[in-house]
Amino acid sequence: MKILFLDSPSYGKEDICEAYTTLGYEVVFFNHPMLYEYNNREFNLYFDELISQNSYLFVFSFNFFPSISAGCQRNGLKYLSFVYDSPQVALYSYTVINPCNYIFLFDKTLFSSLKKEGIETIYYLPLCVNEKRLGKLPDLTASQISRFTSDVSFVGSLYTEEHNLYDRMKTISDFTRGYLEGIMNAQRKVNGYFFIQELLTPDVLSDMKQSVPYLTRPDGTESDAYIYANYFIARKLTSLERIDLLKNVSEHYQTKLFTFNPTPFLPHCQNMGSVDYLNEMPLIFRHSKINLNITLRSIYSGIPLRAFDIMGAGGFLLSNYQEDFLDYFTPGEDFDYYDGTDDLLAKTDYYLSHEKERCQIAENACHKILTEHTYENRIKFMLKTAGFH
Repeated sequence: MKILFLDSPSYGKEDICEAYTTLGYEVVFFNHPMLYEYNNREFNLYFDELISQNSYLFVFSFNFFPSISAGCQRNGLKYLSFVYDSPQVALYSYTVINPCNYIFLFDKTLFSSLKKEGIETIYYLPLCVNEKRLGKLPDLTASQISRFTSDVSFVGSLYTEEHNLYDRMKTISDFTRGYLEGIMNAQRKVNGYFFIQELLTPDVLSDMKQSVPYLTRPDGTESDAYIYANYFIARKLTSLERIDLLKNVSEHYQTKLFTFNPTPFLPHCQNMGSVDYLNEMPLIFRHSKINLNITLRSIYSGIPLRAFDIMGAGGFLLSNYQEDFLDYFTPGEDFDYYDGTDDLLAKTDYYLSHEKERCQIAENACHKILTEHTYENRIKFMLKTAGFH
């Protein structure tokens, strides 16, 4: 049984391909430089020719691509997409309603909001891990011990790149800048509900658009408020939160940061540089006493891949509050969450001084992840939903 698989950069590509193969499917890769151009004649001819050359059960991609959906609709082929990025503006393409689509979203709040709009081609499905890879992690080498062990660690971007969209808005008025700073400060006090989009007034949006314009895609229905809240403000807000939390925790506890961003503004944080997802990151998670998850604010309630990877590697997870955790995991039993800086510091101190409890929590979570939240389980759910089993 052949499936056509989009060969684009994604963290889970190797893992899910291994799972498909284990389940008896032959994975055939494809890609095209015009993939991101909707209704591009060159891509359409390429895709239609590809479909005509072989018999495929379905097409699969991580994240949703309107050009693939349109191609599958033309050719009478089912399209399964597993969305792991947020925000994902492609979900506001009118192609999302194509009957060929089976779109799986890891964020229940996003899923619910789209469902309320009448979208019938979407399904809720949390992210997952490769239990075979994480279940046989090697011991640390001598050189890895000094790099990968820590009291506290965080792996991820700080979104401080000079080209980040928010900081490119050089010409917005003092009023707009002050307004945006005010709503970001208010949002930082609230976890579990992202309200920025609702507070962007027409005048503020107009000022932002004049400074850094955004043109709605030809097939798009996304609002200006969605784009500027999720792509501009959410990343800036996450950057401020991550820097502030890491600054505070590193002033009290040994803290290692694994990121490609330079961090001269975090003098007490040991910046260890970027790491390989498949082979190095799981070792950091397993051998850090506390692994922090500070979720990107455009993920409204979903469990980020980082959290699954931490728990699946046998690491202890201390996360900000995300509602979807509570559907599958119990705070204080499988992980724990913090509510603000003071609570983060208090729980860091507690878990560093209660090793037995910390290790038991990590063990509980690891068992759940490696038995219940695997790529093979997720594939079976997707196939059943799409009518293949």
